[in-house]
Amino acid sequence: MKILTTAGGEAASDYLKTWGNIKGGGTEVGLFAIALVLQFSTRRYRAFSYWFLAYSIAIFGTGVSDFLHLDVKIPYAGTTLLWAIVLIGIFWTWHHSERTLSIHSVTTQRREAYYWATVFATFALGTALGDFTATSLGLGYLASGILFAVVIFIPALAWWKFRLNAVAAFWMAYVVTRPLGASFADYISKPRNISGIAFGDGPTAVVFAVAVFLCVCYLAIARPDIQPPLGTSDEREPSVAPTSLLRTDPNENAQQV
Repeated sequence: MKILTTAGGEAASDYLKTWGNIKGGGTEVGLFAIALVLQFSTRRYRAFSYWFLAYSIAIFGTGVSDFLHLDVKIPYAGTTLLWAIVLIGIFWTWHHSERTLSIHSVTTQRREAYYWATVFATFALGTALGDFTATSLGLGYLASGILFAVVIFIPALAWWKFRLNAVAAFWMAYVVTRPLGASFADYISKPRNISGIAFGDGPTAVVFAVAVFLCVCYLAIARPDIQPPLGTSDEREPSVAPTSLLRTDPNENAQQV
């Protein structure tokens, strides 16, 4: 789901870029604002609101990163470094404030704000990093996609064999999903003269959007992404998802995961 979202967001943002900074950028900001309000108005995890915001961040994060390169003229190496610093700053602030970076601790609105700020930074960083390897290093989109497909297994291997901290392993893999999905989306959509297969940004965006929508429908109905709170039986209605985006009422005796 995350890789499909990153791929679709990349293609959609590139297509909206053809509308110009005002119309295209305004559309991206509008989608992001609507999704943000929708997600933060829900008390518990809901598949549609969660993935709508994730998808809108994929689009908006790509647009911001591309704007810094194409319009502000910051090279890809510079935007990659910039977003890496921003991400480190968010991680530091989040950990300094909450003493944890675990997604299973996201049970308050403030922690959720940190979470989504991190998601935005990872999208922007991944966009810049994918463009850097494909363009600046000359690997092309397909080779970049294959490279990140290999890289994403490194934190899993380090966690499995070398006892890497699970939270660190998660966020390392999470960052890589962005350039992985974006590289394959660019390979599918971009012209052949820049190492793509020329399917087009618009058609590619539509295909991935439909794929994500169908997956979200499945999640909303089958709910395989829901985990029950600790200390409760499986018969009780589960209340938190893998991202544990549960904001509790202080007057309720809610279980925090």
